[in-house]
Amino acid sequence: MKKAINDLEYGETGIIVDIRGFRRELNSLGIRTGKTVKMITRQPIKGPVVVIAGDVEVAMGCDLAAGVFVDIREGDR
Repeated sequence: MKKAINDLEYGETGIIVDIRGFRRELNSLGIRTGKTVKMITRQPIKGPVVVIAGDVEVAMGCDLAAGVFVDIREGDR
């Protein structure tokens, strides 16, 4: 199942399959296609999200996270 990072549940893990916009900036943060990410926290009312990408915690705004899509596999929680 494919969903945007900002739609992940707490603790949910996925592999990045598509990035729409700000590819260079996200790449410099370790957010790139093929990378595994795990949702750590999400602030309410379109606040930032924090994910772990590899060994690095990355915080990004909700709108930016909405353009990063991951593939979720059954049991990847």
